[in-house]
Amino acid sequence: MEGTIVKALSGFYYVSCNEQVYECKARGKFRLDGTSPLVGDRVSFAVDGNEKGYIEKVFDRKNSFIRPAVANIDSLVFVAANTNPITDPFLIDRVSVIAEEAACELVVCINKIDIDPADELYDIYTRSGFKTLRTSAQTGEGISQLKAELSGKICAFTGNSGVGKSSILNSIVPSFNIEVAAVSAKLGRGKHTTRHVELYDIGNGTFIADTPGFASFEIEMMQTIEKQELQHDFREFKKYIGECRFNDCAHLKEPGCAITEALQRGDIMLSRYQSYKRLYELSAQNNFWETK
Repeated sequence: MEGTIVKALSGFYYVSCNEQVYECKARGKFRLDGTSPLVGDRVSFAVDGNEKGYIEKVFDRKNSFIRPAVANIDSLVFVAANTNPITDPFLIDRVSVIAEEAACELVVCINKIDIDPADELYDIYTRSGFKTLRTSAQTGEGISQLKAELSGKICAFTGNSGVGKSSILNSIVPSFNIEVAAVSAKLGRGKHTTRHVELYDIGNGTFIADTPGFASFEIEMMQTIEKQELQHDFREFKKYIGECRFNDCAHLKEPGCAITEALQRGDIMLSRYQSYKRLYELSAQNNFWETK
C-alpha cells in the first residue's frame, strides 16, 4: 500500500491511505542507512493482521526540512498580521528565501483584517509577485479563497506566534479544534500551542501542517546560502541579474547596478531590498563559501 505520513510521534509513523490512517513502524534498514521517514513523505507500507504497519520504502522527496522535520512541501503559508503582534516584513522575506531554496511556493496570508487590513504589507507582497491573501479567522473572510489556493497541495503554516495560524486552521476545518492560546497584550506575542508536526488531511489530496519552532525553521537553512547566490532567491531581482555593469555586482553600492536602479524607479519594493541587504550581511558573516 502507498500513503502519506501525516504524523510522527514516539517512534511511530501515522500513514494516511484511502481516508484511513495506519500506525506504522519503520523497518530496521532505515536505521542502517541513516535515513528516517519524515512527516509529508510518500511511502509504501505493509499492514499485518492487527492493522499495524511497517514502512517499506520512502519515495524521492521534493524537498525536506530539519526543524521542523517535514518533507514534500508544495506551499509555505506565512501568516502575518498588522496588529498585536505586528509582523516585521523581514520575517516574511527570510521565509521567502527558504521557499525559493526549497523550490516551493510562498503564500502570504495576512490575518486579522477585521482589525487592520494591513494595506502596506498587502502592497509589498502583491507588487513583489507573491500570492497574497487577506483573511480573518474571526469573521471567516478570505478563508474559502485560502482553502482553494491550497487545494491538492501539501502546505506548511508558519509565522510569528500570535498571528492566528491555529485559528485559521480551525476556520478551514472546524473539526480540527487545534488548541489556541491568547496573545499577551504586554509582550505582543502568543504562546505557540503546536508541539509536534502534524499534517491535517482536508480531502482532495490537500494536507496542511501546523509547524512548531518558527525560529529554527529558517536558521539552519539560511546558514547554508552563499552570499553570491542570495540574489537568485529574490524573485523580483531575477530579470535584472546579468544586466549590471560588473559581473560580480553585489547590488549594494556598485555603480551601474540594474537592481538598485530598479529600486530607484520603484520597480523593487524598498523593504524587500532592505531585507536583501540584511540577509547578504548575515550570509557574509557565516563564511560558508570558505569552508568548501
